[in-house]
Amino acid sequence: MAPSGEAWQSLEVPTWVCPKKVFDLKLAESSQLFIMKPAHQYSAVMPSTGTHQLLAIAPLLKRYLENIKFYVDHAHAKALTRELFSQLAKCQAGGQLADVPGAEPTDWRLLRTIEKIEQNPSWEFNLQELASYSGASERNLYYLMKHNTGMTPYRFYQRQRLIRVRRRLVDCQIGEPHISRHAADEGFSHLGRFSALYREHFGELPSKTVRGRQRFCSSEVEACEEVEQG
Repeated sequence: MAPSGEAWQSLEVPTWVCPKKVFDLKLAESSQLFIMKPAHQYSAVMPSTGTHQLLAIAPLLKRYLENIKFYVDHAHAKALTRELFSQLAKCQAGGQLADVPGAEPTDWRLLRTIEKIEQNPSWEFNLQELASYSGASERNLYYLMKHNTGMTPYRFYQRQRLIRVRRRLVDCQIGEPHISRHAADEGFSHLGRFSALYREHFGELPSKTVRGRQRFCSSEVEACEEVEQG
């Protein structure tokens, strides 16, 4: 990270950036960028957080990023996020945070299972094939996934398909994305069932995602026009 006119510095702990501050940021290919915007009542005091507090926050953010990859549904995601912000508020108030346990080594069979589901979007779910690929029995794979992610192998597979549809709707460059077509491309043949699963997972219907994207694009156009006229 390089604030305007300053030297590059490594981000080894979370960093507070004041509003309207300009900076350049370089990320390695495997990096994760986690941006949090504090509520108005915290905006004036958050940048004064000491280094010891920033060091305490880092494990909280790391654990959150690890857990949020496997949220089961929208309610679970909200619960994880509320817990994070509760801990951050406690830290800001000067409270003592509980030690965050270090992450246990991930079972290589679980890693292979996740890899196959995430990196093969055209693959049709087959538990026997998945178990053979991971090196575990079907029964052991089921409990391995359930214990470590809170989801069954099929639930995780279904979740990845929902995420890919959402990305298509958000990234679509046409004015009116064809929701049913994107859903069908990911194996959802029944639009009503797909919409219910989508709302359960993301807290909104796919049509609301589309409208949100349209509003965002409209605001971007208006902002560009104001700059050109200004």
